[in-house]
Amino acid sequence: MLRDRRFLLLLALGFSAGVPLPLVAGQVLRQWFTESGLSLSAIGFTALIGLAYANKFLWSPALDAVRPPLPLGQRRGWLLTVQAGLVAAILAVAATDPTQGAALTVAFAVLVAFLSASQDIVVDAWRIEMLGEDAERQAFGLAAYVWGYRLALLASGAGVLFLVQWLGWQGAYAAAALLLLPGMAAALAGPETPRPPAIALGWRARLRASVLDPFQEFLGRPGWLAILLFISLFKLGEALAGLMTTPFYRSLGFTREDVASVATVFGMAATIAGALSGGWLVGRIGTGRALVVTGLGQMLSNLMYLALVGGGRDMPMLFAQVGVESFTDGLADAAFLTYLSGLTSRAFTATQYALLSSLAAVPLRTLGASSGWLAESLGWAGFFVLTTAAALPALGVMLWLLWRLPVGALPRTPAGGAAPCTPAGGKASPRTPP
Repeated sequence: MLRDRRFLLLLALGFSAGVPLPLVAGQVLRQWFTESGLSLSAIGFTALIGLAYANKFLWSPALDAVRPPLPLGQRRGWLLTVQAGLVAAILAVAATDPTQGAALTVAFAVLVAFLSASQDIVVDAWRIEMLGEDAERQAFGLAAYVWGYRLALLASGAGVLFLVQWLGWQGAYAAAALLLLPGMAAALAGPETPRPPAIALGWRARLRASVLDPFQEFLGRPGWLAILLFISLFKLGEALAGLMTTPFYRSLGFTREDVASVATVFGMAATIAGALSGGWLVGRIGTGRALVVTGLGQMLSNLMYLALVGGGRDMPMLFAQVGVESFTDGLADAAFLTYLSGLTSRAFTATQYALLSSLAAVPLRTLGASSGWLAESLGWAGFFVLTTAAALPALGVMLWLLWRLPVGALPRTPAGGAAPCTPAGGKASPRTPP
């Protein structure tokens, strides 16, 4: 099975999907803006650039139904069209200069985020269709995609930051656009998958089937409001702190290379280790208890930032802060995404999971925009105390939910009001919106 060339294609497609994220909705853009002298408030507002990742389900039906411009089949035609647009949009970002005004840079970054989210839609659909009904092949294919995605985060994250010293910011971004070429080659080389004949549905019927019915099913459950509140608040403290880490490190004297090697490379390794440990923990103590333990760890890890405040360029302390914060985030992600998977009804598994995971990204893309203003108003120490306290409401709602609706006892009825389904044991999404 491992010799199946489709896994190599999915590795390349995962790489292509991961390239744009750090460039326009992650650490690389915030580092560029920090070095360009933008205010903390302006850097905080970059969170809004990634709103497309949280709302991509809104236009996913169009990529399923509308014929693509290129005559290469539905999936390959749209994928190559979007990828070509991504290359052009990233080159457009490279041609801007935030020191002369960041509005144009942000405008092109928003376009990149929209095209990147569209690429995710097509790649996910093509991956599922390409591997068919074989559960083992789907698992191997998803693993190949995830590792390609993680390699891309390193290449377009740490790699671009290292390139800046040789090529400058514009040159580094232009080089990053070339990282999409393996994905384009995979789109050209991959097989167009047969699809069942499309059923002619009007937009109203399509919207109802893809969005309204899954929502109505979920809203008919007891405790639905508390569940949605918990999902939307669980990552709030992490989101507020994460958006300000780049200017915070810069204010302490850490260099661009320090950020690339420690916060990006070492941080990703710690996150992966945390996610693996989190999966083991869920298996040992159950999802509910794991949510409590990892949620507390995720909250308290924000206090590690206080150990850096006023300490200057202390590299051992930076490794400690990044290691603890990244490891606990990985732990919490494993428990949280397992919980999300258990909430979905088998009648609407894909749609409900997409909607719930999108809701989890809303604080990062909305309330996170206020992080710069809060840091300016409170100072670094007060800001990181606030980000720690911001996790308390979610923990309170979570404890209430686990008391009233224990994990495994949540009713999840399929459409039509049939008997409750057995809890689905879906795997965690490979990607949480940064």
